[in-house]
Amino acid sequence: MDSIKETDPTIREVSPIHLTGRADISATRVTFHIRIEGHLILPCSRTLVDVNYPIDVETTETLLLNSHDFEADEEVYQVTGDVIDLEPIIREILLLEVPMQVFCDENDGQEGAPQSGKDWEVIEEQEKTEKLDPRLAGLAKFFEDSNSSD
Repeated sequence: MDSIKETDPTIREVSPIHLTGRADISATRVTFHIRIEGHLILPCSRTLVDVNYPIDVETTETLLLNSHDFEADEEVYQVTGDVIDLEPIIREILLLEVPMQVFCDENDGQEGAPQSGKDWEVIEEQEKTEKLDPRLAGLAKFFEDSNSSD
């Protein structure tokens, strides 16, 4: 399934995909009950290091053998030719499983994007509320003095 890296460049690597399931075959349609397992290597949204993102999806996909059996409210695929190729369907499912953001564990020790620099650093929201800007330290003392005189 390395072809999905061409579609979504944020996917750095795709493990071999393990596909299990069964097919129900009738005269007009084939229904596949599939379980897809594997993992994707994606960049961490914060540090850009590799993150192993597990994939474990169960799905049911229906393919119509005759084009005149199509109903508008069904999500089905049309079979063209004599061979059913599940690869485009699996590719679509994997692409839908890619999250908007993925974060790595803080303790994995990999080098990533810098977390601080000259006059800046990445902080958590809780840390931000606790820290006082040094430029405003004098102003904070002014309000403490006015409260004590009341």
